[in-house]
Amino acid sequence: MSKIEVDAIDKQSGSTLTLGGSGTAVTLACGATQSGFGRSGSVNWQTTPKTATFTAVNGEGYFINSGSAITANLPAGSAGAIVAFSDYARNFATYNLTITPNGSEKIGGTAANATLNVNGQAATFVYVDSTKGWVNVQNAEDTKTAETFISATGGTVAIVCTNFKTHTFTGPGTFCVSQVSSTAEYNTVGYVVVAGGAGGGARYAAGGGAGGYREGRNVPVDNFTASPLVANAPTNAVTLTAQPYTITVGGGGVGTPTSATPKKGGTGGVSTFATITSASGGGGGSEPLGSDGGGNPGGSGGGGVYNGYAGGSGNTPPTTPSQGNNGGAGNPGTSAKYGGGGGGGAGAVGTAGNACASGPGGAGVSSSITGASVARAGGGGGGGNDPGATPGTGGTGGGGAGAPTAGGSASGVAGTCNTGGGGGGGTGGGTPSGSGGTGGSGIVIIRYKFQ
Repeated sequence: MSKIEVDAIDKQSGSTLTLGGSGTAVTLACGATQSGFGRSGSVNWQTTPKTATFTAVNGEGYFINSGSAITANLPAGSAGAIVAFSDYARNFATYNLTITPNGSEKIGGTAANATLNVNGQAATFVYVDSTKGWVNVQNAEDTKTAETFISATGGTVAIVCTNFKTHTFTGPGTFCVSQVSSTAEYNTVGYVVVAGGAGGGARYAAGGGAGGYREGRNVPVDNFTASPLVANAPTNAVTLTAQPYTITVGGGGVGTPTSATPKKGGTGGVSTFATITSASGGGGGSEPLGSDGGGNPGGSGGGGVYNGYAGGSGNTPPTTPSQGNNGGAGNPGTSAKYGGGGGGGAGAVGTAGNACASGPGGAGVSSSITGASVARAGGGGGGGNDPGATPGTGGTGGGGAGAPTAGGSASGVAGTCNTGGGGGGGTGGGTPSGSGGTGGSGIVIIRYKFQ
């Protein structure tokens, strides 16, 4: 390789000096500097964000991160000088960046400050001449930020369907939301809130009503298979903010012993999450008649006993969609051999008793909020009456069956824990008669997108 060493290269004639031939790259050696060619239009970005007023340096770019308005002072202008600024915190609309020229120099032809006031804004200025001063050669507005999702603690946590979490509460607790999503629709959450089921009555008794059942889903974010109660009903979803939410899980109502007065089944406890409250199930009716004969109202009503006592009203207090159904009435006959009604369930009314059998509890409903279909909130079956009516089965979803007739003193089956199922009714005819089954405790399940 040949080498030419000279102090200067100049044209021989004309006004053009050509270095290299067509297709030839002209390279400055490592460590060499150039002058007089002007800048290429780029800056060297300083990666430590500026948080207070500062003076910019030619050839540098700055990220701005401040909790208040901030000023950037431009350097003295020289042809080809370049500086740039970018909104690091994406909050220029709240905390403006003021760009101040040096002395009487101009920005865009005017001797005045420039202001960046759009979130995510970035701008590059090049000094051209004394007429226009600093000219904005590139302006960008990038308001996109990294996606965030709900972050929360509390209950038993599980990941379902890859991108969703569930928090399950089988007792009281706190669902603590420390962060919400940057996408509004991701802050709507699905839930199942089931109250405690009621106890079955004692002696010739009816089944207890299921605890109130309320369900929502965060449509269109999460299309998990929900119960028919909320199909295509995104308005049932709850929108969260970053705060703690107290969770209440209702206990099951007492299955009344025959020694108690009254003998009607005990009421369960309410369950709550945010704005959602599910009412407790209504207790099943019992002999002696009078005030004990009819079922109590509740999320789902308790069944009534023979002699035509009515079942309790469900969906009490009323919600939309309905949180439960009525209990079944007792057989209209007057004999103690006749059957009592089944407690209402979230998905169906309790069946009325007749001369041969006590009524089954109303069916509950199924949801796949946890990834698998699970039925909850079934009503308790009416108790068998020795030697007359056979017992009613418990409703699907945790309802307890009525007591069998054998011996005349069997107790009703308890509702399944954490389903809100009603307790089965006790039997009659023996000494002592059977007690009612205890209602199943409730449950609260919350589901949301976490990634």
